[in-house]
Amino acid sequence: MASTSLPPLDLSPEPDLHPLYPTPAQLATLLSPHSGLSPAQKTELASHCLNRACVFGDITSLTFLLNDPQAQQFIDLNAQDEDGLGLVSITTLGFGAESDRDVEREECVRLLVSQGADVNAADKAGWTPLHYAALLAPPTLVSYLSTHGCSLFTETRRKLTALDIVTAHSTMPGREDVALLLEEAMRSEGWSGGKKEERRRHVERHAKIKGKNRSVRDNVARILQIKPRWWGDDNVLSETEDDGEDEDMEDALFTPPLDFTTMLVFSPSSLPYIFQSLIGNFPIALGNSEPANVLYLLARFACLTCDHTWLEDLIIGATDSIEETVFNQADDITCLVFWLYNTTVWLHLMRCDQSISEACDMLGSFDIIEELINSVFVFIIRFAERKIDEHLDSALLDYAHPASDLESIQFESEWSFLRSLAGKRKTAQPGGSSSVPATIRNGSAQPSPDLTRPPSPPAVGSPQQRTFSSFTQSFARNRGPTTPLQALFQETSATPSPADVTSFLTALHTLLTLSGVNPALITQLWSQIMYWTACEMFNRILTRKKYLCRSRATQIEANLKQLKQWANQMGLPRGVLSHFGPVWDLLSWLQCLSSVTEFSDLIATIQQLKDLNPLQMRRAVKDYKYEVNESRMTEECSQYLAQLQKDWERHRVKLGVEAMRKEIDDRDRDYDESGSSNFNDGTASLDDSSQSVSTVSSSQLYFAQRNIDMLFDNSQDLEAWEPAKPPQVLGELLDSRYMLPLVFPSDPRMLAAVPAKGHVEEEEPKDRLSLSADDGRSSPASSKSARPRHWRLRTRKVRQIGIETLRWVDGVRSAARWTRPVLPPEGDDDPRAQTYSDDSSDVSVDGDDEELTMSHIPRFTRKPSNRGKGRGSVGGATTPLDAD
Repeated sequence: MASTSLPPLDLSPEPDLHPLYPTPAQLATLLSPHSGLSPAQKTELASHCLNRACVFGDITSLTFLLNDPQAQQFIDLNAQDEDGLGLVSITTLGFGAESDRDVEREECVRLLVSQGADVNAADKAGWTPLHYAALLAPPTLVSYLSTHGCSLFTETRRKLTALDIVTAHSTMPGREDVALLLEEAMRSEGWSGGKKEERRRHVERHAKIKGKNRSVRDNVARILQIKPRWWGDDNVLSETEDDGEDEDMEDALFTPPLDFTTMLVFSPSSLPYIFQSLIGNFPIALGNSEPANVLYLLARFACLTCDHTWLEDLIIGATDSIEETVFNQADDITCLVFWLYNTTVWLHLMRCDQSISEACDMLGSFDIIEELINSVFVFIIRFAERKIDEHLDSALLDYAHPASDLESIQFESEWSFLRSLAGKRKTAQPGGSSSVPATIRNGSAQPSPDLTRPPSPPAVGSPQQRTFSSFTQSFARNRGPTTPLQALFQETSATPSPADVTSFLTALHTLLTLSGVNPALITQLWSQIMYWTACEMFNRILTRKKYLCRSRATQIEANLKQLKQWANQMGLPRGVLSHFGPVWDLLSWLQCLSSVTEFSDLIATIQQLKDLNPLQMRRAVKDYKYEVNESRMTEECSQYLAQLQKDWERHRVKLGVEAMRKEIDDRDRDYDESGSSNFNDGTASLDDSSQSVSTVSSSQLYFAQRNIDMLFDNSQDLEAWEPAKPPQVLGELLDSRYMLPLVFPSDPRMLAAVPAKGHVEEEEPKDRLSLSADDGRSSPASSKSARPRHWRLRTRKVRQIGIETLRWVDGVRSAARWTRPVLPPEGDDDPRAQTYSDDSSDVSVDGDDEELTMSHIPRFTRKPSNRGKGRGSVGGATTPLDAD
């Protein structure tokens, strides 16, 4: 057998071209000319070590590879891996993994760039080193790359720049400095902002507004005890003034064409069920005007295709149902505000529609709706009065700032040793009792009122008084402070302050504004509330002796000025606070009457106090509490006031006799007119007194109407607005039950106006409270003009109505023919609802059943209406559909 020769075996180990922990010494040996490695093996080894040094941020190995002459010939700085990542990108991706090596890693990037690595090399997704650096690297490296050749405007395949990576929707947490750095660098090169930045800013602004609105909503809900379901969708609160105003609208918007697409057909017998569904069972929510639109479309059908009886039945029945709902929920402010908004929108829709306005005016339907609005308006006023009355005494009359130290003032009628035994009253910090954060108060802290007052002369006590005082001090010193047993077990309650009142007023004003109540109604509502508050404060100050002193008057004036500041913050006209004129004059009279020592000073003071009559001045002087050693009015001045009081009483009697004569004449005239067959004979003999009365009433009505129209006149200054004037006060006390007239805008289109975001003016600080200080009755000349518009029109929006609204007229199951089926609420096992059939031609309704659900709205019927509310319909009335 022939033997074969085999080549000799090479048992030497293969060189490791992928070492885990390469060192410069090991690399120098392998890359030397005598290592025995081929150029391809040296290239593979150098590439692996270079990539590993970039991944782990090994500055020692990277420096050797880039500076060693033997290694430089095998290094490719523009090499990319299978994902297209370059060396700079690979190094940058390691930031954040080992924070203790971030400094070395940043030096690696700087070394690669200085050696000529491509800083704009993009991977397969289009990401450059700057994109990764913006996401991971510190701002110092981002700044280095942006100034060493990296393009700031390079986009990825998804059209994202490095700035968009960190600020696409919202700025990434912790990358705010990087975003600011990139923005400034791009702006320096002429960049003015891209779509991503604009979208990001819009999202951030929307989130900020939404958060602020949520905070306002929570504060209003806590103060007014509003249920969460009232607010509905958060998007309702996110409306801004960017909504387009639609002042110049075509007539077709206000008066739609005469067809069945712009009306809702009904049968007279179905009206009670429609009212129960649309009014009684309607889930009220913020900004929902569905009831107003449905009633308007029903009225169009009744007026344009039927007779006036149908229209009268509809309007009277709807107003009765709304009034009953409001009466049953008089303490629910959301219900009151909801129906005030809807009834105003209903009146707007009816008045602007020229096709039905004439018929409604002839039937007096507008008067019925306006009376309903007035009723809801009064309910809201009574709600506010009850809330204010709870804190009127403690917050506006009795509250004293801790720095005022009113307890140290001594009066002539009090014993000093009893005051010492009583001790000092502890007062809480101002605003401590307020349960509302600063956002509900427009973010402004309540300023500390100026508590300066005329200085009291030092008390010079008699020896007997000094003896009592020393005895009291010795007694208190020996005995020491004692704590009542009750105080150990009861919680200390904060003293109410004016901030409590202004917090409630702010919450109510915010609710009215968000609900879209007409600005004219809001202004008149606050005018009436301020009139009531002024009357109550005036009467309580004048009839309670503890307030008839100059120290109390100064403190009440300081509390009252916080109401003035609140009105300025809410953007209300200054005329709203003009009802406080008698209160300001009374407080000024109490502060200066003891200093009136000359007859000429008395005459000048009386001429300035135009809102006080002699009876009120005399009552204040008679019950005034003098401080110790306070000067008194001279006898001559007292006699003059007494004479003025007598003259005023005779004037009162004269006016009373004239009023009685006018009443008797009017009664006789009415009797003659009713007994006479000739109408002209009964109205021809009008005396001069009745003519003067009619002239005065018409002038007052003209004045009120002009001022309401002025609110919507952009050329007029808002500060020139004045409220309706109450009747002249002839006695001592003011009539807080008097209701100022409620006036609507002459232009019915203005009934669709909603409040805009008001301009808040900062009140100039007053350095002292004196008789000449601003008391809220500033003249138009002193007020600022050219205020921004405080209202905007939403004519189109109040007319938007969806097809799902049919469920409030047809019922849930009948409306399912036009919309998607509406599932009944959980637990609804009403057998009558389950047996309801759309194919039935006649549906009988049990008249004894008081619960009328939406599922039991009957079909159109030929039977006459037998409604219990309003006037009955004429028998035999049918719908136009019955003739088919």
